[in-house]
Amino acid sequence: MDGHDLEDLLRPPGNSHEHWMRYALREAEAALEAGDVPVGAVIVKDGRIIGRGHNQRELLKDPTAHAEMIAITQAAAELENWRLSGATLYVTLEPCPMCAGALVNARLKRLVYGAGDPRAGACGSVMNVAQDEHLNHHVEIVLGVLAEESSAMLADFFRRRRGR
Repeated sequence: MDGHDLEDLLRPPGNSHEHWMRYALREAEAALEAGDVPVGAVIVKDGRIIGRGHNQRELLKDPTAHAEMIAITQAAAELENWRLSGATLYVTLEPCPMCAGALVNARLKRLVYGAGDPRAGACGSVMNVAQDEHLNHHVEIVLGVLAEESSAMLADFFRRRRGR
């Protein structure tokens, strides 16, 4: 058993990765209801949500309005600090290169994501910006948490979009 397994055993049930990922899934549902790609994110520090977001690219007409970016901005405002040291980002889809770079720049401790992204994933699938040896900060990655639920929501969205 490595340190991560022990950490998960010691974590109370209401503070599990699955618990927090369910909040990210709720954010993804908000994006879906608004007609955007259903990706949701929450940032947790010291057992509480300090930032949340869902994709708002269509609503804001902004290519940077990804769930992670919105959650990071909100968390930084909450802490009144751009350094999100000790915080964990929960997101339903593996971050893209832009978002992975923001995770590194924000000094997040950990990333927990649901569905991998074999086309644009920058946290292990296509590339790994979050742990690139050339960068001055590395983000711990936990992948596949509630991946089926995350993947199903995305697949249903794109199936409906193609059906139009």
